[in-house]
Amino acid sequence: MFHKTLICLSLLSLSLSLTQHASAAESKRASKHPFLWENATVYFLLTDRFHNADKTNDLAYERQADAAPLRGFMGGDLQGVIAKIQDGYFSRLGVNALWITPPVEQIHEGTDEGTGKSYGFHGYWTKDFTKVDANLGSEKDFKQLVEVAHQHGIRILLDVVMNHIGPVTATDTVWPTDWVRTEPTCDYKTADGAIKCTLVKNLPDILTESDTPVDLPPQLVQKWKQEGRYEREVKELDAYFARTGFPRAPRYYLMKWHTDWIRKYGIDGFRVDTVKHVEASVWKELKQEAHIAFEEWKRAHPQKKLSDAPFFMTAEAYNYPISDGLQFRMDGGSRVNYYANGFDSMINFGFKSDAQQDYETLFSRYTNYLQQDLKGYSVLNYISSHDDGSPFDPARQRPFESATKLMLTPGSVQIYYGDEIARLLNIAEAQGDAKLRSMMDWSVLQKDVPLPLTSTQMPFTYQATPTYRDLLQHWQKLGQFRAAHIAVGAGVHQQISAKPYVFQRSYQKDGVSDQVIVALDLPRAKTHTIDVSAAFRDGERLHDYYSGQSVIVQSGKVQIAGQHSMILLGKP
Repeated sequence: MFHKTLICLSLLSLSLSLTQHASAAESKRASKHPFLWENATVYFLLTDRFHNADKTNDLAYERQADAAPLRGFMGGDLQGVIAKIQDGYFSRLGVNALWITPPVEQIHEGTDEGTGKSYGFHGYWTKDFTKVDANLGSEKDFKQLVEVAHQHGIRILLDVVMNHIGPVTATDTVWPTDWVRTEPTCDYKTADGAIKCTLVKNLPDILTESDTPVDLPPQLVQKWKQEGRYEREVKELDAYFARTGFPRAPRYYLMKWHTDWIRKYGIDGFRVDTVKHVEASVWKELKQEAHIAFEEWKRAHPQKKLSDAPFFMTAEAYNYPISDGLQFRMDGGSRVNYYANGFDSMINFGFKSDAQQDYETLFSRYTNYLQQDLKGYSVLNYISSHDDGSPFDPARQRPFESATKLMLTPGSVQIYYGDEIARLLNIAEAQGDAKLRSMMDWSVLQKDVPLPLTSTQMPFTYQATPTYRDLLQHWQKLGQFRAAHIAVGAGVHQQISAKPYVFQRSYQKDGVSDQVIVALDLPRAKTHTIDVSAAFRDGERLHDYYSGQSVIVQSGKVQIAGQHSMILLGKP
């Protein structure tokens, strides 16, 4: 009897302990700051160029290894991305959203449009919007990607294309004339000169302005029949058009096909390609359908959703700078408010040049834009991308400064794959945008490879030549700081002192409060004394996300050992 009682008491004690532990864990989760797209750290990768985890799918559809330099498939796949999520690479970098290039099936053949034979490794030359390209993997792989990302608190941004399909080849035939136009080529002299035209020669442009009902392209009918899914696809289309009442016009087919990726897999947002090449009202329609699909998915998967936040869309309107505010200047001078047409954010093409400014000028300008004209919206800042031939620091001679300015500027940020290891952006043997799209070189992190920098380009942090690992760690510390504190990207900026340069960011909204204090370009010293009274009270414990030190506020100040040139302070 004594033993039974003892066992019962032990089980009760264990149950109480587990309950308390679970309750504490729930409390800890509940007290965490909410995810905000305005403070997101987005990692943008070309799936084919990131990591090859499955060499059996390197050349699907009888594709050949005969492309011009960096213009063919190189083996990266969905399983490669999954592997890097699972080993914590993105989490250590503070990444909370992944933007992947379109995973849809691309044209099968290569084509030469003046820069050598090219294949659709980038995802923008669609053959079938409803299927995963076999070079990247399968639908099962894509489903796993989204689920694993969500398990790690990472959202998925899917790159979508509404304005064109892939080039015409011998086997990838052109779609019917009631679906696409094949001329004229855009002249960019007016709004229509950017919309009712083809981006480049041999890139058929979807008739997104048309309301005329059209039949399915015969190519898709034949393909789907061969794959044994024609009846299912048609049944789904019939149900979609019956529900929406939309005419069977080209853009509404594409809306159905794009939002199916939300409905099936639970992706969290769209990065929309070539926004200015489609009528603005189309994007509002897409957002409405995307919202419906996302809410359906969340209701069907209540245990898998990351939050109750609505579906997110960011726009790539080429050459939009944050200084345009709500009104993007279209070709010919007309203005378009894409924020009023479904977008929560726009990619900021102005940051790459704005980053040449000093810290305070850059930070104060951006907080003014975001807290005034753009209040309630955001921008996605970047230093390099897959099709911008004029990045910040194109020779990668200022990699630490690049990270610091990007990661600490108000707004959300886009890390282009390899920014964090100074991946080269001008590959000599390649032409055009292919120069920007080399394979991710993981080997530089396997050993202490020194960065090719001169003594004048060294940050104060390092006495010897820093390595690629050191650079990655610099990005990781900044990323962890952003991930822990929404005030970094979404807060209001205020300078505290000019020399040493110290600033505060404060966020206060809907009962959520967050403050941080940052010091930059500090000189070498035994100890740095930083005034934090603007944000923190005496007795509060703060964490320096750069050195890892914890300090207590005394007389409105903290003292931190001076081995680093940067201090990132916030409540742990």
